[in-house]
Parts: sequence; C-alpha cells; structure tokens
Amino acid sequence: MNHNKTAVCIGAHPDDVEFSMGGTVAKLCAMGWKVVIIDITNGEPTPHGSPEIRKVESAAAARTLGVERITLPYNNRFLFDTIDARKDIATIIRIEKPSLMFVHYPVDAHPDHWAAHKLGMASRFYGKLSKTDMPGERHYTPRIFYFFSVHLKISPEPDFCVDISDYIQLKFDAAACYQSQFKEVKKKYFKNKNNATNDDENHTKVIESFITGYSRYWGMKTGCEHAEPFFSPEIFTLHDFSSII
Repeated sequence: MNHNKTAVCIGAHPDDVEFSMGGTVAKLCAMGWKVVIIDITNGEPTPHGSPEIRKVESAAAARTLGVERITLPYNNRFLFDTIDARKDIATIIRIEKPSLMFVHYPVDAHPDHWAAHKLGMASRFYGKLSKTDMPGERHYTPRIFYFFSVHLKISPEPDFCVDISDYIQLKFDAAACYQSQFKEVKKKYFKNKNNATNDDENHTKVIESFITGYSRYWGMKTGCEHAEPFFSPEIFTLHDFSSII
C-alpha cells in the first residue's frame, strides 16, 4: 500500500518536538517527507518567556527544520484530555492524512505531557470517525510512535533509535531558536556551576552540551554517533533487512 509521505508530530509545548526528535524531523524532511508539528499549547506562561517571544522562536525553529507548524489555543499548565482538543487535533489529522504520528511518551512528571499523550492517541482514533462535524475525510494513521521528552530521571529501553548523525547540526540550530528557555535548561541540567557557562556567555553551548550528551548516549548504544530513541505501542513488520544491518 502506498502511504502519504506526511508525518505529524504532536508536542504539548513549542520546543518539545525539536528537543526530543529534531534530528529525526530533519531527516524525514531530507527524505522528502512533509512534517507538520502541532503544538497543543503556546508554551506560556513560563518564567522567562511570553506568548510573543515563543511565537517568534517557534516560527524560527520551524523554518530551520523546514516544517509546517500549527499552534492550538490551549494554555501551558492547564492542558487536559478534552473532546474539543481531541477534535481540534483530529481535524488536522483528517486534513493532512499522515502515515506517521509521533506523540509524547506517556510516563512523565509534567501533567501537560500526560495530557498531550492521551490527546494524541485519542485523536488518532477520532480521525477515522464518521457521522461527525469534524471537517476532512476519515483517516486512521497507520503508525504511531512515542518520543522521549520527560521530566523524570528515568531511561526506559526504546524499541528503536534513529541515526541522526548527519542532522545533529540542524537539531542544534532549531533548538537554539528557543533562547528564552535556555535558563530553565541550565537550571535543570547544569546544577554544578563549573559545568555551566556564565549567563553572559554563549547560551548555545549550554543547549548543545545537553543535546549532545543525550544523542551520543543513544548513538553509543546503537552503533552510530548521534541517535534519538522511540517507542512503539504496536508491533510492526520489517519488510527490508538492509536498514538494520
């Protein structure tokens, strides 16, 4: 069966997709896929951002990766699995008709991430509903995967990793668009002041250090320089062994 080469990536906040699977997004685009990022919230309020700042940052990140971005009108910290939100996301699915969907891993400390996971799964199902007021044609996305973006100190075993060695710089560049969020990343991941750059120094090095540590870990585990992990709730068939040798 020929599937539409469109992927939809659903994040709770702007930057969730870029930090978690930005290299994979860049790789899909290079392979001729259309990628649509859905931010269910605008990411605000946060300690160092604003709706206006986050809008500029997320647009710049989308341009960097070469993707389309849709930001829905829900609020950070107040995201719930509601019928309206399910229908909003499912409408995009029915219009775009993706072959792949990516959603948050379900185990997390951030309530928005739980909700975004549930919304992604429910919206996949809602996409195929008939007798509905949702626009677009019925569509059930054939494959859905979870990306790893959690606030817990856990490291579950993924089902597979994607080699992003050729796209790590694009991931850096997309992440670097979110300057307003760097202070939070520094505070969370660089508690030892000797390991963090001064606030007046190059913030990009902070984020590159964070991303590189993560991607090199998974690359080491899977035999490449940089990789991103994914999880599948369903068994899938391998049609070609060449990609895993």
